[in-house]
Amino acid sequence: MKRFLLLLVISLPLAASAQKLTESAIDDISEKMAATFLKLNDPALVFVTEQMSRSGAGGLEIDKTMQDLKKDPATIDAALKFLYQYSDCDRQTFIANLRAMDIKSGNVFPIATYTVNKYKNEAKDLTEEKATLYKSGAIPKAITLMVAPPANTNQATAANLDGAPPAAAQAAQQAAGAPATINTTAAGVESADTRNWDVRLVFGMTKPDQLLDLYGKQNVELRDATDFDGNDAGKAWVVYPDTENEMAVVFYKDSTKTITFGQENAKWRAPFGIKPGDPIDKVQKVNGRGFRINGFEWTNGGTVQSYDGGQLDNKGVHLLFRALNTGDPKLYDSFTGEKSFRSDASGVKKLGVIVEKVQFRTGE
Repeated sequence: MKRFLLLLVISLPLAASAQKLTESAIDDISEKMAATFLKLNDPALVFVTEQMSRSGAGGLEIDKTMQDLKKDPATIDAALKFLYQYSDCDRQTFIANLRAMDIKSGNVFPIATYTVNKYKNEAKDLTEEKATLYKSGAIPKAITLMVAPPANTNQATAANLDGAPPAAAQAAQQAAGAPATINTTAAGVESADTRNWDVRLVFGMTKPDQLLDLYGKQNVELRDATDFDGNDAGKAWVVYPDTENEMAVVFYKDSTKTITFGQENAKWRAPFGIKPGDPIDKVQKVNGRGFRINGFEWTNGGTVQSYDGGQLDNKGVHLLFRALNTGDPKLYDSFTGEKSFRSDASGVKKLGVIVEKVQFRTGE
């Protein structure tokens, strides 16, 4: 009995330490991932950053997130999860990748133990997802300009073209797959669309000129902007106006911006993977829980009132919903007016509620 109690006393601190990382380990992994990220061509960090963006765990300004992961414990966890996924959920491979980033020897095994224990029940799904992502091309195996460089670098790249000489700007545009034209061959057959539809390229911009440089002046127009209620919202720079890929960008004096989509068939790839036309069930799944929506046909009608502490909370994601099935007046009326309702409320599914518009606001 005494031996059992002794083992219990010894094992409790070990078990507890496996459940959280020390400040030293957090600072170390944050610093080393930031340094590796700045290289822009490291396969592991390209994969991690892509997954951070796809899942939304990196927020809207992924460059800032990757340079200071320690600000948010949940973000550190996500980065480790995707590095573990990149390592095929194999502990030894994961350790090798940690060492490749020059993680301090004393932190390697605690970080590995923490991550493997935290995600051991997801290992099979993560491994299968990685294979699917590569097979589908969602994350190319070849390293390209996948990640927009941080604003504090002087490199002439797709997200930082201001002041770059024409040749450098042209090279960056080609790397990003822009400006937006699809070439045709001599036989009149369209070639592959090589444009980069990653919205992260826009999140890193600070001036409208960068939009013009990246997508081509012929593909960008300055137009009047409106908010979700149709009120005047100043001027917006509209990329691919009057097409299914129309995107409106409003730049503000404090360097923040809003980016809005309203076309169901748009090709843009954005954080969280939410797009116009998506059913409310998908948004709820991404959020990880139900959330509240303002009643239709009223001020701010159909907009999210609160994500109730879910994954989308405080991430700068603003959504406008609409109901497809309004033929039952009694049912529809119960979701209209000066009130709010939950996304998982009885009757919402019958209404066929879908996303009408998606807006991202940086700096929130």
